[in-house]
Amino acid sequence: MRSVNPSRRTRTVLSLTATTVALATATALGSNPALAAGTAGTAGTAGTAGTAGTAGTAVSRYAALGDSYASAAGVPDQVDTACTRSSVNYPSLLNTALNPAAHQDVTCGGATTVHMSSAQSASAPPQFDALNADTDLVTLTIGGNDIGFADIIGRCVVLGLFNPSGSPCKSSYTWTGTDRLAATINATAPKIAATLDGIRQRAPHARILVTGYPAILPDDGTNCPSVVSIAKGDAPWLRDTHKRLNGMISAQAAAHGAVYVDTYTKSIGHDACKPVGTRWMEPLSSSAAAPFHPNAAGERAMADAVLNALG
Repeated sequence: MRSVNPSRRTRTVLSLTATTVALATATALGSNPALAAGTAGTAGTAGTAGTAGTAGTAVSRYAALGDSYASAAGVPDQVDTACTRSSVNYPSLLNTALNPAAHQDVTCGGATTVHMSSAQSASAPPQFDALNADTDLVTLTIGGNDIGFADIIGRCVVLGLFNPSGSPCKSSYTWTGTDRLAATINATAPKIAATLDGIRQRAPHARILVTGYPAILPDDGTNCPSVVSIAKGDAPWLRDTHKRLNGMISAQAAAHGAVYVDTYTKSIGHDACKPVGTRWMEPLSSSAAAPFHPNAAGERAMADAVLNALG
């Protein structure tokens, strides 16, 4: 996903940039033993990756692909500011737990499915370059930027300031009688399919694990206007859109020989509306992660979910 880096403060999905706000304003007018073995987090956080190689089958060569939810945009310490990649992103935690002979993390904030086979920038070559015939584990987090979720969140946050009790953002996407976001998600499905097929072609023996996106807002459809200015009527619609995206990714994983990793269910109750120490997702104003992105605890929870899926 697209975010804000220290100097530019973004290149990841689900982040809110000044440009996004301006555009929106204009428009408006269960824990895995491998992780639990590590140091326990504070209340409401996931465990920390611990003993190497404790999950199921041994891994020889691991490649991590994806966007800012995988790179951990804004989470200290940032080891690649161009791609907003953290030293404690979920691929790094998996690397510690699995101890593969080789590990390549090419996750990058702002990545779309296009950037699997095309360079994202001079310093971010095609992510598929990390794959070869010896790769035996691939994790993938992708799709949010393809549907433009950063702009969606930005628009909803701004419109919620003007009509906090209504559903102005939903109306802006559905006023024609068609839910344009639902249509965009449907149109993204072939891109996810092509990405999975591309991984399989380059790494024919790899286990491919595709993560969904964890909860941003409360699963019960409520909002928290004092923290995130998303209107009361828009919150349940955004939740449903989020679940639709995850559902599409899950369906494509099943159809293309990959394993879908549900990161949403365990994140319920740890959304951006929750207080520090409970939330795994950061709100608009935070130093723990890019806006509307997982914090360190959220990345640990994602690693935990992947390890559970590996068995």
